[in-house]
Amino acid sequence: MRHPPRSVLLAVAGTVALVAGALLPVVTAQGAAPACTVEYSVTGQWDAGFQASVKVTNNAAAVNGWSLSFDFANGQKVTQGWNAKWSQSGATVTAANESYNGALGAGASVTAGFIASKAGANAVPVTFRLNGTTCNVDGGPTPTPTPTSSPTTPPGGGDRPPALRVLGNRFVDASGAARRLLGVNRSGGEFMCVQGRGIFDGPVDDAAIKAIADWRANTVRIPLNEECWLGLSNIQPAYGGSNYINAVKALVARVEAHGMTPMVELHWTWGQYTGDGAGCTDVHAGCQKPMPDMRYTPAFWTSVADTFKNDPAVVFDLFNEPYPDRATSTAAQAWQCWRDGGTCPGIGYEVAGMQDLVDAVRSTGARNVILAGGLAWSNDLSQWLTYRPTDPTGNLAAAWHVYNFNSCVTEACWNSTLAPVADRVPLVAGEIGENTCSHGFVDQVMRWFDEHRLSYLGWTWNAWACSTGPALISDYNGTPTAFGVGLRDHLRALNG
Repeated sequence: MRHPPRSVLLAVAGTVALVAGALLPVVTAQGAAPACTVEYSVTGQWDAGFQASVKVTNNAAAVNGWSLSFDFANGQKVTQGWNAKWSQSGATVTAANESYNGALGAGASVTAGFIASKAGANAVPVTFRLNGTTCNVDGGPTPTPTPTSSPTTPPGGGDRPPALRVLGNRFVDASGAARRLLGVNRSGGEFMCVQGRGIFDGPVDDAAIKAIADWRANTVRIPLNEECWLGLSNIQPAYGGSNYINAVKALVARVEAHGMTPMVELHWTWGQYTGDGAGCTDVHAGCQKPMPDMRYTPAFWTSVADTFKNDPAVVFDLFNEPYPDRATSTAAQAWQCWRDGGTCPGIGYEVAGMQDLVDAVRSTGARNVILAGGLAWSNDLSQWLTYRPTDPTGNLAAAWHVYNFNSCVTEACWNSTLAPVADRVPLVAGEIGENTCSHGFVDQVMRWFDEHRLSYLGWTWNAWACSTGPALISDYNGTPTAFGVGLRDHLRALNG
């Protein structure tokens, strides 16, 4: 999906630009054999806020559950965090383990990060306490283990999402039971970082993810940016590389903690394209390009697959909305470009085809389910079966997008082009929406997909004005817009 106008998205960009040379010194351990050590680093600053990370090392007996606390001296307030449950009472900040990183053996370390507001001074905290024991000082008692929830009992109270695989034309779990992916898109990770404004658009803490689960969604699609994931030089370090990756991993973990399937998806990529349908003229990953690029995209998917290959609940969506058909002169050329990549007519950079991306994922040993969308911004699956990539694991499914302003918007088109694909492989409508601030069209889409036992995800769980695009919510508590109420009520009716 195209996004709200850049003038809307960039309205506050000037207030959050990183200040050059604003990195503060790392606070490191002092003295001999402290029970725990903490390294605190401010990784970026702007006029009204900053981003920081803490690395905690347990030098004493192993603990199963940890809580780090420290005090701010200048009225700073944590607004967002990752890889820990962050809270603040007065000046005291607490970071408690997530369900997936509570075990901290002797000599083991864990790193978490946060974004905070400030007004003026930003002194580095002096004292850090791990489970009540002061860190970075000589000796001290062994940290006392604190209880933590079992990894099989998510804080959201729901079951863990299933390990998925493809069986015929259905997704199934480990027991062979059929599963449908029904939920929402959580946009932000594709554009905030490349615009220098953060990593996600709006909160992604536990409460914000619980609000999605409260709609009875079972899947959250997370759009990503390849330049930010790879930490390329044009991306501010605070929002790229390990900071970006850790933030995505933390969001995936929160989605799973609430029993929902995370779908990580490549949305914006490198490569200059100025032809028909171009969203921007920039070579950098600042808009939707017609196809992924060979320069960076295989490396992106190799890294993403390495990151999540041991979690078969995570689904990989290879590329948001291909449209090589706008650049080439024939459908055959477009579909061949889509599958095989290389030098494609009308596209000035070397293209990575869907086969290249499947190969990149599988080269890591990852067996996760993979989605591949078709042409015309994923609205055309007419020759998907003819040109589909080869997947040695058999875990390949088709992705399709539809809005009321697309070409394939009638049941006649769905019956002729979607039904044959859905008879052979699982089919996911990765984005459904309409730009009318109502839900009459998506109601038709959901009805047809329900009849065929297929999957769909609404665009988008972002509190944007409905007039700028299909926004499901008006706030991150989950209050639906007039458009979003249709999806919310439908999901609740389906899933109880």
